[in-house]
Amino acid sequence: MIIRLLLFFLLTISSFRAIAQNKPDTVKIGCYLISLHDFNFRDKEYTARFWVWMLYNNKKFDLQHQVEIPNAKTMEKPDVVIEQLDSLDWLQMKIKCVMKQGWKVNHYPFDTQNLKIYIENSTFDSNDLVFKSDTAGKPYDPNLVVDGWQITDFKVHTDVGNYATTFGDPSLKGSTYYSRFVIDIGLQRDAWGLFIKVFLGMYVAFCIAFVGFFIDHENIEPRFGLPVGGVFASVGNKYVIDSLLPESSQLTLVDLLHGLTLICIFLIIAYSAFSLRLFKQGEVKLALKLDKIIGSGIFAFFCLTNLILILLAIS
Repeated sequence: MIIRLLLFFLLTISSFRAIAQNKPDTVKIGCYLISLHDFNFRDKEYTARFWVWMLYNNKKFDLQHQVEIPNAKTMEKPDVVIEQLDSLDWLQMKIKCVMKQGWKVNHYPFDTQNLKIYIENSTFDSNDLVFKSDTAGKPYDPNLVVDGWQITDFKVHTDVGNYATTFGDPSLKGSTYYSRFVIDIGLQRDAWGLFIKVFLGMYVAFCIAFVGFFIDHENIEPRFGLPVGGVFASVGNKYVIDSLLPESSQLTLVDLLHGLTLICIFLIIAYSAFSLRLFKQGEVKLALKLDKIIGSGIFAFFCLTNLILILLAIS
């Protein structure tokens, strides 16, 4: 009985030692965002500059050469400072990188965006190294201004990145996990000024077409020429906006508003043909009366539908 207890005691101690040996080292990590700029919707990217620091006591780590940002397009060689803080190594890195970003443009220009910067160690997986967030102080410059945007949320946290491969390691099965530090930024666009800039041409195109209701039936060319000119102006405005945005398979607010404008201009042209026919048949009073009714109806439909689509985008 005593021998069994002794063996059990020795096995328990061995198990605790194995667990202690397998326990990953903790690296304390924090950040301080300096700037966000060069937002490029067409190329799906933006530029970020920030400080990252790490505190650790495992001498086998060479973290200044092992920092990886997996969702970055490019990263410049960082400025590095290494100091000793009590018994810990204190690594500070000033990083500038061009980040990949899948922009959400369904409600452009009333869009909100969520930017994430992932920081990982490229050498040690989560069995050897785990990050712990340093939450003391602010993670970004209080005077930071992002042109055209407001920062609505900013938080840092850690999680685990899952790679569905063993990278050829025969001792592993299925997946490999790396601890990562996440900078999570919420942005909301200052939209109304941009909205007026990008959609002014479209509204002018509709107004040009709508002027056709005020032209006498005898003047056939301007009555039909103005709406046709409005079509070309609206299409041109659409091409200008599309050149700023990434391709999307979904209908966006830009698509809906320009589609509405083209439909209304088509209705103006179709009605003008009908009204001209009435005029030539001698129904002058009826044609003039219908001009007021149909013109008011198309104008009200255009304005009301615009308002609904914009309110839905804002909400």
